[in-house]
Amino acid sequence: MTNWTLASCPACGHNANGHFLQAPDRFHGRRHVYYLLRCPACTLVWLHDPPPPREMNQHYGEDYDRDISGAGKDPGHWTGRHDTLLRYKSGGRLLDLGCSSGGFLATLKGPAWELFGIEMSERMARAAESGAGANIFVGDILDATFPEGSFDAITCFHVFEHVYEPGKVLERVESWLKPGGVFYMEMPNISSAGARIFGSYWYALELPRHLYHFSPASLRSLARASGLQEVSITTHRNVFIEQSVHYIVEHVLGKLGVHPTPLARVKPARVPWKVVRKSLRLTVLPVLSGLAYFAGEGEIIRAVLTKG
Repeated sequence: MTNWTLASCPACGHNANGHFLQAPDRFHGRRHVYYLLRCPACTLVWLHDPPPPREMNQHYGEDYDRDISGAGKDPGHWTGRHDTLLRYKSGGRLLDLGCSSGGFLATLKGPAWELFGIEMSERMARAAESGAGANIFVGDILDATFPEGSFDAITCFHVFEHVYEPGKVLERVESWLKPGGVFYMEMPNISSAGARIFGSYWYALELPRHLYHFSPASLRSLARASGLQEVSITTHRNVFIEQSVHYIVEHVLGKLGVHPTPLARVKPARVPWKVVRKSLRLTVLPVLSGLAYFAGEGEIIRAVLTKG
């Protein structure tokens, strides 16, 4: 039996960490089981024995890129984030970490902003350069060599949970920001109602692509350690009901000897199913989402930090 207490917390160093849960890569329908550990001191959750960086591209692939970039092409997808950023900064030099195909950067295109991004996929980076007119560094965040005090704002939407060394990334962000600059980030909330209700079937676990799983408490702890100051850390509701239920149904059917198509390769719904799905969204899903308010915090952490 594995002695989980030997794994000290990568954020606070606490050495009495325990097994949190285990699950496979449900998105791709793979069988290998991954284990998550949780720190009882700062509540950070992380992936035990993650795939090494040189192998991680095997866990993304075209299906994942298509799923992510497809959502980002909808301008409405970025409206709330765009409006939130403008409450704190109306222009200047902005860097988007993990910018994908540049969907968010494109919403800022214009004379008010000088746009930069960091993206691991060269194909996505070229799309961001073309669509947003941004300057994109292709590679890991920690390999980028921007001078200190380069940016008025840095953004990071559902990327921070993918990095191997979140503490070092925050330190780099603090270095790159100008005094008074803001770091605006979003990520799943492991202490949310959705995570508690669905457990290992929660869509936002995204194993093994999500290496860390944050709560507001663990994010505050990391931010303080990096020298960044909290402006606002709030949670927002997005239960991921449809995707999480899909995983449960897949598991049940698998036990019955039926192996449905993994979510990564599910084709667009036909008209009859679209009608059924819309009916469920208008009737059942609002009720389930309402019940989630009694089960815990929202599923998305929205954090704005600043450099003093």
